[in-house]
Order: sequence, then C-alpha cells, then structure tokens
Amino acid sequence: MQVAVLGMGIMGRSIALRVLEGGHQVRVWNRTPGRAGEVVDAGAVALDRPEAAVEGAEAVVLSLTDDAAVRQVAVDSALAERLGGGVLVDMSTVSPATSRQEAAAVGRMVAAPVLGGPTAVRAGRAVYLLAGRKEVVDELEPLWSALGDQHRWWAEDPGVATTLKLLSNYLLMGGLALLAEAVATGQRVGLERGPLHDFFDGSALVPAGVKNRLDDVLDGAHDGWFAARLGAKDVRLARELAASAGLELPLADLIEQRYEALETLDLWDADIAAIVELFRRPAA
Repeated sequence: MQVAVLGMGIMGRSIALRVLEGGHQVRVWNRTPGRAGEVVDAGAVALDRPEAAVEGAEAVVLSLTDDAAVRQVAVDSALAERLGGGVLVDMSTVSPATSRQEAAAVGRMVAAPVLGGPTAVRAGRAVYLLAGRKEVVDELEPLWSALGDQHRWWAEDPGVATTLKLLSNYLLMGGLALLAEAVATGQRVGLERGPLHDFFDGSALVPAGVKNRLDDVLDGAHDGWFAARLGAKDVRLARELAASAGLELPLADLIEQRYEALETLDLWDADIAAIVELFRRPAA
C-alpha cells in the first residue's frame, strides 16, 4: 500500500517504521523539519507539506499531539480534497467529538488509537482500537497486518474507539499516581529498594501497564516517551467527556492537578512516572 504518516513524534516514527517493515511504501511529514531522519534512512520519503504527503495515498495515518493539531490538519484544511479515495486513519489520542468531526469532514475515516508504547508498536505487540465503517476498516487489512495481529473493530462510530482510549489512559494515569504515592510512602518510612520492587512487581493489585513504570518510579530518570503534559491532557479529556454526559469525576480533577503540578518542577516534558517527584522535590 501507499501510506502517508503525518506526525513524526516517537509514536509516529515507530508506526512508520513498522509499516515500512511490512513492505509498504511510506511518505512522511512533520510540522517541525528534521525529525524523520531514522524513518527516511529506512526507506520513507519525507515531504515538506502534508498535502504532498497525502496525494495518492491509500491510507493517511495521523499521529499528532492533541485535538487542536488534528483539527488543523484533518478538519480545517483541504485534506479531504487531497484524500481522494484514500482513508484517513487517526491514531492520535483525541476526544470523541474530534474523531466525529474528522469523519464528517473527510468521509472515509477510521479512528485507530493505540494501546501500548513505541516499543510495543515496533515489536508488533501494540493493540489498535478500530472504529469506522466496517467496509472501510476491512479495506485496510494489509495495514493492520503490518502493524501486528492485535486489532479489533468496535463500532461504526469513530468516537467509540477514542472513548475507549481515553478511559484506558485515565486508568493508567490514576493507577500510576497511586503507585507513586505507595512507593514514596514506603521509601519515606525506610523500606529498601529490593523489597519495594519485589513486592509491587509481584502484586496482582498493580496492573501490568502501570508495572511497566515501576523501576522508573522507584529511582528512574523519567526519560520515557509519554510526556506528563500529554498525560494531563488525556485525563482532562476523560473528565470533559464525563462532564458532557452530566457526570462529575472528582478523582479525575485531583489526578489532573497532580500531573499539571509537574510543570512547576520543570518536568512537563518528562515521562508520566515523574509524578513521584512531587514527593521528592520542593515546588519551584
């Protein structure tokens, strides 16, 4: 297939590399030049305008930071005209409302948010939540197969997939905040690293997705891929989604505030595991 990947953050690069390894032709674009070197070295073609990358592509994959970036590229632009018979595949983490706006703007659109980090994407172990018209999703089977074998179609409404993604990230952010509090408490009362690590690593009460960051919470440098600012954004989106249905989430308010507090410690771009530093560093 001819595939365009718009957005060369670490997730976008991982997706593009995986698609290349699946034997597809890949064109890429990023708002900030110079981030696609690894992907170009692997065989992709980098273009300086999204319109050029999209032209003639059978699938246009978005991996962008937030709703505003997605709307600018997919809704408030001429992308629909350039798309032709291609399919817009949005793998960004955005609100269900934005997914539905994309579908209305371009017609042939699949929401495909990703469960798993860049390492899981590169290894073919990431999970893809697919939603959109079933016949359109089925057209892209070569793309899904290249990405891995863990993909499932959930609904015609693309907002279903992004809703599930936001709920998943809300559980991750909340679980990590609790783990950080438990670890900080254990450390403060004098428990050594070994018992703390072994206990939490073996505990069924710590989900696998949270346990992945146990070492980083214990004593890591928090240089992972999921920036705290993006984590705070995802909790806000989950809270706003609930509010749109008349439901208040008091825990979401607190969790969002905790991640936002990392900006005062100059940890806004650090991995979400940096939330443990709220117990270790005085606020700036």
